[in-house]
Amino acid sequence: MVDGKPRRLWRNSPADAILLGICIAQFAGTIALAALTPGGLWPRLGSAILVAAMMTYSLIVVSHLFVHQPWFTDDRLNAVVSMVSSANIAQSVQAYHLSHVRNHHRYNNDRKRDGTTADLSSTYRYSRDDEHAPLWRYLACSLAASIQEYAGTWASLRRLCGVGPQEATLRGLAARHPGRRAAELAQIRYDRLAQLAFTVLLAVLSWQWVLLCYLPAVAVAFTLVNVQNYYRHFGAEPDSRYANSVSHYGRLYNRLTFNDGYHQEHHLRPATHWSRLPEVAAQYQQRLDEAGRVVSPVPAMVGFLDTGRIAERSSATLPAG
Repeated sequence: MVDGKPRRLWRNSPADAILLGICIAQFAGTIALAALTPGGLWPRLGSAILVAAMMTYSLIVVSHLFVHQPWFTDDRLNAVVSMVSSANIAQSVQAYHLSHVRNHHRYNNDRKRDGTTADLSSTYRYSRDDEHAPLWRYLACSLAASIQEYAGTWASLRRLCGVGPQEATLRGLAARHPGRRAAELAQIRYDRLAQLAFTVLLAVLSWQWVLLCYLPAVAVAFTLVNVQNYYRHFGAEPDSRYANSVSHYGRLYNRLTFNDGYHQEHHLRPATHWSRLPEVAAQYQQRLDEAGRVVSPVPAMVGFLDTGRIAERSSATLPAG
């Protein structure tokens, strides 16, 4: 009770219960696949594909929306969701919050300065010039960084999954206020413990499934998420507030992904609830049009099909004459 009135359960909208349901379904579904997938190439391949698809969707949609707008008014419930989601995406959701909300949305896929980018996930980060890195190099380097982070999570067991002094990036992104900082670093520990405990549970159910299905699916999911991020920003203008990312307005896609296609609008107002992103598009329509931003006819995951954008960007980078 707050001031004699029942405390609200949902921070923003009861519609977030759908996202919670998807989160729980993925958690339970992964356990079921580990326990029930029979031996043989095709069952295991199908199982790995399903795990990769669920994890990719969770990273791009479910966990992404949660790190921007936690679903509950009660921080304890949000902490539990963070732990379950961390198991689902094979990484700490709280660490994802720090790297995505406090880094990516601060520097907005910036170009290199002094040899590197401030945005840790920038598509310019691994380039050998001042343009976007080639897709293959961006994916390879990003996957290597993700594998290193994944291995580091297991290595953190010797300190009970706490954030070590060598993890300067995470410590640098944590809140300055002592109380908030302690809570955020503690949540990373709980997330990691949940993630590793979940993997151990899967291995107890079937270590063969973990080796042959789960771990390859994790690598595929991390790669697909980086494909998504690449084409969300490829061809955009990092220095323009109204053109630093790419939107896609397909109705079916946005219904299935809770308006994930409104990515430029999301960069303009990162704290806006997913249900209100079309309102942001309407509010800034004139400025967005004047900025000459990129609007893709296809979702970012298949951005390579947007051949017009790719051709235009390629011609723009060719030397004159």
